[in-house]
Amino acid sequence: MITSILDKACRDAKHLTINKDTKIIMFSDLHKGDNSYADDFAHNIELYTFAMQGYYEKGFTYIELGDGVELWENYTFEPIYKAYKDIFEMLKLFYDEDRMYMLWGNHDMIFSDPLTVEKIMYKIFPPRNIVQKEKLFDLEYHESIMLNIEGTDKKILLIHGHQADWFNYRLWKVSRFFVRYFWMPMQKWFNFKDPTSPAKNYKNLIRVEKKLKKWMLNNNNQMVIAGHTHRPRFPDPGLLPYFNDGSCVHPNSIIGLEIENLQIQMVKWHFEADDNGSNYVAKTVLAGPQPLEVYL
Repeated sequence: MITSILDKACRDAKHLTINKDTKIIMFSDLHKGDNSYADDFAHNIELYTFAMQGYYEKGFTYIELGDGVELWENYTFEPIYKAYKDIFEMLKLFYDEDRMYMLWGNHDMIFSDPLTVEKIMYKIFPPRNIVQKEKLFDLEYHESIMLNIEGTDKKILLIHGHQADWFNYRLWKVSRFFVRYFWMPMQKWFNFKDPTSPAKNYKNLIRVEKKLKKWMLNNNNQMVIAGHTHRPRFPDPGLLPYFNDGSCVHPNSIIGLEIENLQIQMVKWHFEADDNGSNYVAKTVLAGPQPLEVYL
C-alpha cells in the first residue's frame, strides 16, 4: 500500500529542470500557527525571516516541503495569516517572481484541493483586476516535485514524507481529530506527546524511514528529499540517497537544504552571541557541500 502511494507521487510529480545556475532553498515543517502556546514556530520567526530575506535577495527559489502551516491545531487559515502576515507577504514576493513551489503535508493536506487553495487566496489577497486574478489563481500546492538535472536523465524526488506513513496519509482526518481535541489539551496541561507524530514518536519515525528507504531500494536507489519526521538526514556518498531537511521548529534553530551550482548542503540558522553579549543570526553548514552527481 505504501508502495502504491509513493509510486503515484513519483509518477504525478511536477517536473522542474535545474542546472548549475539554479539556487534552491528547501524548508519544511514550519507548522505556523496562531502564535499561541501551542505554536511551535513562534520562537523561530526571527530566524526564518532573516534567512528568507537573504535567500530572496540572492535569487534563490523557495521550495516548501509540506506542513508550512498548522491546520490540525487550528480550524482555519485566517488566524495563522493574521499572526504571520509579514511572512506571507514575503512569500508572495517569491511567488510573484515564479520562485516559489509548495508541497502539502499531512498537517496542511487540505491544500491538496485546488478549490480550497483558491478560496483561501481570494479571501486573503483579493485581486484588483483580471491580471492579478489570473496570477493569484495560478498558485498550486503539489504532492511531489521531480527535479530534473539539465542535460542528463538524473532525477531527484521531493516529497513531504508522509506518503510512507500510512496512518497520517490515508487517515489524516482521524489524526487531526485526536490532535485537536485530545493531544493538544494533553500537551498543554501535562506535556503529553502526540504518539501519532513521527517527530514525537521515535518508533514511528524509524518505521516511516524504513518504508521510504525500502521503496527507494526498489526504485533504483532513487534520490529522495523529504521532511515530515523533523530528523535531519544527509547521507555520505555511496549510501542510500535519502535526505531530510529537518524542520523549522527545532529549539532555537531552523534547518534546511540548499542546492547551488549542482551541489547540496545542509544548513542551520541559529542565534550566536557577539563579544558584547548581543545575539545575532548565524548560518552554520552542517553537512556538505557535495556534488549531486555522487548521489545519482
